[in-house]
Amino acid sequence: MIYVAPEILERVNAWLTPTFDATTQQTIKDMIAHDPEGLEDSFYKSLEFGTGGMRGVMGVGDNRINKYTLGKNTQGISKYLHQQFPNKQCKVAIAYDCRHNSKELAQVVAQVFAANNIEVFLFSELRPTPELSFAVKHLGCQCGIVLTASHNPPEYNGYKVYWADGGQLVPPQDAEIIAEINSLAYDAIQFEGNDDLITLIDTEVDNAFADASVKNGSFTTSAEAKKNLKIVFTSLHGTSITMIPKVLEQAGYKNVLVVEEQATPDGDFPTVVSPNPEEPEALAMAIELANSTGADIVIGTDPDCDRLGIAVRNNEGRMTILNGNQAMILMTHFLLTQWKEADKLDGNQFVASTIVSTPMVKAIVEDFGVLYKEGLTGFKWIAKMVKDFPELQFIGGGEESFGFMVGDFVRDKDAVTATLLACEMAAQRKQKNGTLYTYLSELFEQYGDYSEALISIVKKGKKGAEEIKTMMKNLRETPFTEINGSKVILIEDYASSEAKNMTNNSVTALTIPKSNVLIYYTEDGSKIAARPSGTEPKIKFYISVKTAAGTEDGLQILQQKINAITTQLNMS
Repeated sequence: MIYVAPEILERVNAWLTPTFDATTQQTIKDMIAHDPEGLEDSFYKSLEFGTGGMRGVMGVGDNRINKYTLGKNTQGISKYLHQQFPNKQCKVAIAYDCRHNSKELAQVVAQVFAANNIEVFLFSELRPTPELSFAVKHLGCQCGIVLTASHNPPEYNGYKVYWADGGQLVPPQDAEIIAEINSLAYDAIQFEGNDDLITLIDTEVDNAFADASVKNGSFTTSAEAKKNLKIVFTSLHGTSITMIPKVLEQAGYKNVLVVEEQATPDGDFPTVVSPNPEEPEALAMAIELANSTGADIVIGTDPDCDRLGIAVRNNEGRMTILNGNQAMILMTHFLLTQWKEADKLDGNQFVASTIVSTPMVKAIVEDFGVLYKEGLTGFKWIAKMVKDFPELQFIGGGEESFGFMVGDFVRDKDAVTATLLACEMAAQRKQKNGTLYTYLSELFEQYGDYSEALISIVKKGKKGAEEIKTMMKNLRETPFTEINGSKVILIEDYASSEAKNMTNNSVTALTIPKSNVLIYYTEDGSKIAARPSGTEPKIKFYISVKTAAGTEDGLQILQQKINAITTQLNMS
């Protein structure tokens, strides 16, 4: 018999009251009898907002995604909206992805808002997350919600909150909203809304979003170059099938092959182990189609269409997958080149990235005389920069996890416009007898060979969360003094907002908001960041090394670093 703590039993008993429906109560009773371990994991904590909102396994309990946890969120947000906009008829846009229960949960969320006298614009069918960000501003809403769990496994779902600027919640609003939510009991949720306050949306917003994507993602590519580019696209069973083919065709790209086996939205993601374009396996079917048809480029997006994976032909003609840093490098340089050639750079522009992404982006941006800004992981921080610096033009920004944002018409990572941007780059390079692979090689020759890697360690459940906490505690209290034979010279701790110089023990303040991130810098120019995920049960280690331009040992040095840190963390 597994022991269940009294505080957990108290939470469980609260869910066995008439506030909760009979099906929920019976499920809990069955877990008490047959699955006490699952019961504990379902109730030992409440789901929290992370870098991408709230995300978790679907099921009953405080630690699960269900109508009650999402209803409570929505009730709290409703109360906060009325506080912030007391003399307005508040409006909210709601979208959802292909996941199980997404449509039903979106309906629940819409009803709760309507019950609180908030006007709702609900997408009639699944749509990409960036279209929701666009819709918030386009429809003049004060808030937006999207039901999605990005690329997580099928048992997950999630709840992302956007504000009036189209960006995700940032401090202090996130803490204020969480406080409102936590102050509520489940019996405070108003589930029965006025249907007259709910309007279904689709074509009008679709067309406006497509027009904006084409405008922001198109450059000086000739019709002939577009015609000659052969593209393979896969939606990986997600939402992008509703928009990317439409945008590519509208932009003039007619030679597009869709991976039909993966074109139907399906929350089980039956043809992939994980619908994550960061994983090479996810693009396997698309690459197979590209090889059989002689395509030039492969693009695949995650289920909610905010990340994209890209594969291009290398010097031997084989398809090679670009990592997120490499894609960001190419997109950044291409955008800056286009702006420079159009004589649009005057010192009042900026490009943004994150503290765990490749330092090469900063080198490129500053080479063009453009301002570079850096924030915490997550596009909500890049969106906040756009809002915080209205006197500057935002060119674009990205992060290592396969996300990019072109212009400021969307305030989140956007695989729709980024896909068009990738095709613009590839078409122009092909017209000059090159590829994106040769383009990247040229940039390494110019700026130095930057190589990056990501180590992700999954730790599920309550025990896993405790292990991740212990790992970060040890990294802080007993820090590495050297990595792979190179001395650690600087440690940035974003939880304490302090940077410690290890050579003279001096401490300086960090101005970026607090976050559970630790970054080591070594004497040989390497950078190693440790960061627990805010939305997934894992801890991530980001490793970056640089060698001089023209050298060929970057990958070997990178692998040595990976091996060293793996050994030092006792993960091997």
